[in-house]
Amino acid sequence: MTENTLRSVTVERTGTGHFTATNPRGGTISFGTSSDPHGGTDFTPVELLLAAIGGCTAADVDVATARHAEPTGFTVSVTGDKISDEFGNRMTDLMVTFSVTFPDGELGDRARAILPRAVKTSHARLCTVSRTVEIGTPVTATVADA
Repeated sequence: MTENTLRSVTVERTGTGHFTATNPRGGTISFGTSSDPHGGTDFTPVELLLAAIGGCTAADVDVATARHAEPTGFTVSVTGDKISDEFGNRMTDLMVTFSVTFPDGELGDRARAILPRAVKTSHARLCTVSRTVEIGTPVTATVADA
């Protein structure tokens, strides 16, 4: 991989079942396990996956539609079933649902008209996250020398 294509985060344990991911620019996000005995509100890794799918395609659609009209409402819902089968633990039946509204008028009409195409293009070509999940990319896990 070249420096131009490489993306990375570092995940650090901050406590039992609690972690912080840091990107190269210094941004952080905390997350944890759903087995938190205190009923924590941290996102789980699966919820982060769903958020990444929704966030990636939302960004694509926003760029395409907002150049015509600023949305008056923009919500993306991402759902799926967490199962365990002969392939191990995994998500199935992933569904991304857009609920986007635009103001009345010519600009809003243009944005509404391109919304379906923007969603389709993001899903079929642009969203790196959902494309990676849908196509399937091998993941290698190793242990560094301690």
